[in-house]
Amino acid sequence: MLVSADAAKLVKRDCVNKEVNYIIKKLECLNCGKIIPMIKGFFNLPKAVNEPVKNYAPGSAERIELKAKLQEMQSEKRDIPMFIGGKEVFTEEKISLKQPHKIKHILGSFSRGNAGHVKDAINAALAAKENWEKMAWEQRAAIFLKAADLIAGPYRAELNAATMLGQSKNAYQAEIDSACEIIDFLRFNVQYMAQIYAQQPESSPGIWNRLEQRPLEGFVFALTPFNFTAIAGNLPTSAAMMGNVIVWKPADTQIYSAHVLMKIFREAGVPDGVINLVFVSGPTAGEVIFNHPDFAGIHFTGSTGVFQNIWKTIGENIHKYRTYPRIVGETGGKDFIVAHPSAAADVVATAISRGAFEYQGQKCSAASRCYIPSSLWPEVKEHLVKDIASFKIGPVDDFSNFINAVIDEKSFDKLASYINHAKTDSEAEIIAGGTYDKSEGYFIAPTVIVVKDPKYVTMCEELFGPVVTIYVYPDDTFSDILSLVDGTSNYALTGSIIASDRYAVEQATYALRNAAGNFYINDKPTGAVVGQQPFGGARGSGTNDKAGSMINLLRWVSPRTIKETFVPPTDYRYPFLQED
Repeated sequence: MLVSADAAKLVKRDCVNKEVNYIIKKLECLNCGKIIPMIKGFFNLPKAVNEPVKNYAPGSAERIELKAKLQEMQSEKRDIPMFIGGKEVFTEEKISLKQPHKIKHILGSFSRGNAGHVKDAINAALAAKENWEKMAWEQRAAIFLKAADLIAGPYRAELNAATMLGQSKNAYQAEIDSACEIIDFLRFNVQYMAQIYAQQPESSPGIWNRLEQRPLEGFVFALTPFNFTAIAGNLPTSAAMMGNVIVWKPADTQIYSAHVLMKIFREAGVPDGVINLVFVSGPTAGEVIFNHPDFAGIHFTGSTGVFQNIWKTIGENIHKYRTYPRIVGETGGKDFIVAHPSAAADVVATAISRGAFEYQGQKCSAASRCYIPSSLWPEVKEHLVKDIASFKIGPVDDFSNFINAVIDEKSFDKLASYINHAKTDSEAEIIAGGTYDKSEGYFIAPTVIVVKDPKYVTMCEELFGPVVTIYVYPDDTFSDILSLVDGTSNYALTGSIIASDRYAVEQATYALRNAAGNFYINDKPTGAVVGQQPFGGARGSGTNDKAGSMINLLRWVSPRTIKETFVPPTDYRYPFLQED
């Protein structure tokens, strides 16, 4: 990459050769190799603060801009390429991009890749690795801070519109995801990066101990989900900002917004080859990546089954790798709300309405099983049924719609089958919803199932849609219910306790300490904010490496301790060897 005009003048002043190249912390003449040192310093970053959420109220500037962008993007058809080594890569195989809520309206297409493209992406990443990992941390920081500002400003409407159209999110859900959360990830992760580099050991007299954080040897594979544009952006960038190079494979149903993210990263200054975007099937990517000796780690969000299979494959291939790969994953949940008899009924109902049905329940953190005391149930039921009856369902460009479509036909059919089973089962009662229609889009009405058996199938299995199951328990069995909640699911991602009795809050907080990596008191179990509630769970929910925290970034570096002795000894003999 050529230097700026001002930097070039500096080189011309000190070197007769005019052709220069910017090499990390120095300027180097391409002909004679003369080095001109760059200015050094300890740099303070702009303080990371959470991006304010715009409200998109009628008449607001952001609403007008977003509606115009939605109309513009629906009127065009984008031909979306892969990006390998900074080059756009098109193929003959085109896959249509549908709007889940308007399945007859095609947004465009993307180019399907093959194993050769995965190999090319790995080679491009490894070719870019040396210069990228040498780059001064503040230069990497500037790139990702610029990306955050690009999203906050000129790209906000386009990225939100892409998320709305491609992933069927309403304006508010898109705003908190593809604007605010990805901006927060980028800004806070840069801050955490600096804090990690600042952590240094103590030194004894005559010795200087230093700790440096090296990027991993090899490349990192980022495998990202459909449901959050922010996650799709964070998984490759969090590893990249620590000096790693990336092969990124997004879910097919998120490619429309992934393409916008890639445009932003490139405009922000991410060098060619540092992040390579490929559109291949999971098995195709896995066959190449997990057999490559330079595979250094995977950053994953997706299903538990896929993640466990990846872990098994890595284990079977462990002898092939240059180093032990880092395996970081968040895989899903069967998230709960437990109400105590002391809870307020309207608080419980609102937590269910929002926690279970925002973004059609397609959040890893969405409430999908609830435990309500019998004394509170009649009032909770009244509020909840009334809430659901007021929900409007439809496409995203009508801002009055609270509920939009589920992501694709496979998800629709799965959810419909569970609903059909509940309709005919004497152990279950559907008190709201229970209908579905895919003639225009993949619409599932928000559905509430009340069951007699707390181990009923929909209380245990992750459905990933707008279906919540409720078990009504006798008031005097609260302690037993906590044990039931803890033992019902293999997942341990999010959960909440709703109570006004502080003893009950304390009891639940302890009893459910291993049942959720993100635990909420008197709130819904969704909506973690970067910098405030680092996100992740254990058990079947993943490695709990907490996206949006320093913990996660530490997985993408390998520390080296350096000891320097200023006046080294010149005699092997220690004083204790001397005779009395």
